[in-house]
Amino acid sequence: MNTIHHITQRVEWENAKLAGHYRADSLNSEGFIHCSTRSQLIRTANKFFKNQTGLMLLYIDESKVKAEIKYESADNDLFPHIYGELNVDAVYHLIDFEADAEGLFNLPGDI
Repeated sequence: MNTIHHITQRVEWENAKLAGHYRADSLNSEGFIHCSTRSQLIRTANKFFKNQTGLMLLYIDESKVKAEIKYESADNDLFPHIYGELNVDAVYHLIDFEADAEGLFNLPGDI
């Protein structure tokens, strides 16, 4: 199984479970949902989510995502982007994703 990750607010994920699909704001503004691989995750979290609270980390089985996934260049790396709504059944695990006392993130132990 190839896992990709997405960081979102807990309330957004709760709404997605009720709807059966997840739509990040970036889907409307940029046309895709930003994701990261394991090796990109902490860099992404610390760059875009520093000092934020109430976050969830989604573990997504890439093979179960119904929308197209493209790996595209950003910050000298290839990041997975989901071009459409994320079907919630592609998410096989999620955890609370909280920053440390300095507002930074560390790799979860189970990843």
